[in-house]
Amino acid sequence: VIAGIIAGSIAIIADGINNLTDGGSSIITLIAFKISGKHADQEHPFGHERIEYVSGLIVSLLIIVIGVFLAESSIKKIINGEAIDIDRFYILVSILIISILMKIWQWSVYRYTGKTINSRSLIATSSDSFNDVIATFAVLISIIVFRFAQINIDGYMGLAVAIFIIFSGIKLVKEATSPLLGEAPSNDLVNKITQKIKEYPGVLGIHDLVIHSYGPAKTFITVHVEVDADVNVNVSHDLIDNIERDFLELYNYNLVIHMDPVNIRDPLTQKLKDKISNIIKKIDENIGFHDFRIVKGITHTNIIFDIVIPMNLNISEEELIAEITKQIKKIDNSYNPIITVDYDYTL
Repeated sequence: VIAGIIAGSIAIIADGINNLTDGGSSIITLIAFKISGKHADQEHPFGHERIEYVSGLIVSLLIIVIGVFLAESSIKKIINGEAIDIDRFYILVSILIISILMKIWQWSVYRYTGKTINSRSLIATSSDSFNDVIATFAVLISIIVFRFAQINIDGYMGLAVAIFIIFSGIKLVKEATSPLLGEAPSNDLVNKITQKIKEYPGVLGIHDLVIHSYGPAKTFITVHVEVDADVNVNVSHDLIDNIERDFLELYNYNLVIHMDPVNIRDPLTQKLKDKISNIIKKIDENIGFHDFRIVKGITHTNIIFDIVIPMNLNISEEELIAEITKQIKKIDNSYNPIITVDYDYTL
């Protein structure tokens, strides 16, 4: 800021104020870390870790505010046509170069630490530091150009940097609000959980996987696990208990499993299951299918199963059920489909 005042450069002054606000961002992040470390209480039984998402949002909004401030200052600079005082050119260049090197160091430390501890607050702060590098570098270029080419691009360069910072802030706001709204888990996490559960002997399949995140280190998971209906229920229950315990010990995931017994030895059940699976796949390959069972009666047979539809399916639930029912009736008119619709919350 002092260098900007001496040189009469609004871009340098604005860049200095931008750096000063980083101190406020750091204070916000520190407070967020302190609050997120609090234990669960009666008002917040799942802990306080989501405060990190809130702090990331605050930092992101600060970035936008600074961008707007820079844009306003740069436009005024362009309108007034003010020139930079380059009598202290080498001092200004030295200060800006030192500032850039410090910001690169800050960016690398924030980014590495943020990824290491999975902190959105620090990752957002690292992005802010990277924006600072670009902003200060642009200011440095404008001073060099004015010194050697006598072209005053200080205001234009500041405006370009301000627009870049504003768009970066908007992107960070989206990233910070997504987990607060309840974003879908990553494919890597879904695959890791799915593959690990399927490794256990006795698990025939899984469905209805739902993952809730209450912070980087607090994850709750519910899932339905299919087991052989002919196996003793105590044996299957012991299997489920072991899976839940292992997930807590290995990953610190709070896993709750609903056990679904599946009849895998009845020929009619298997035959109908294959036919209905083909019917569903012809409608849309992304539709899931599970919990299939048959209840035979004198005048009709209930065909009971669940379908899992993606969020972007272009057909309504009613139309989908009607079409599946129609195709099943073609197999045998005495079949009475009872279909439950689920949504895939991992996509």
